[in-house]
Amino acid sequence: MSSRITAAIAVGSNLGDRERTLKRAQALLEKTQGVVLLRRSAWHETQPVGGPADQGPFLNGVFLVETSLDALALLGELQRIETGLGRDRSNEVPNGPRTMDLDLLWHGTTTSASAELTLPHAGLEERIFVLAPLAEILPDHPLPGCQRTVQERLDQLRTESVA
Repeated sequence: MSSRITAAIAVGSNLGDRERTLKRAQALLEKTQGVVLLRRSAWHETQPVGGPADQGPFLNGVFLVETSLDALALLGELQRIETGLGRDRSNEVPNGPRTMDLDLLWHGTTTSASAELTLPHAGLEERIFVLAPLAEILPDHPLPGCQRTVQERLDQLRTESVA
């Protein structure tokens, strides 16, 4: 690859064989031209945030990749993988159940606030289900909004949720 950018991708599923689906997403990502998987977290089972009350728990994780793709091209590849694994955005309930969810958390130092893509990801610093797996692979990564590391922010959110 020519120009290499490090990107982080949150992955989740709460329909069907969740672990199998996450592993298939990883395999498809590894086959994507211009993308190299550097690390992945363990899978974490979490309760859904928002959406219908009767949906099942999610299995979540994070992929750290190196890519030569720009942010929008990488997003397009992630959406192609989601669709290939059964996600149909046109028929989804907001925050509802889904076979596959791939969210681009960041793409190097790229910032974006367009209709297509917000970077860094809008909910990144508020979501324990993203920060917990991210802390496994990048605990000392600085978060731009709160000026804390991933681990520091995760610890803060966990403390606040207990209080």
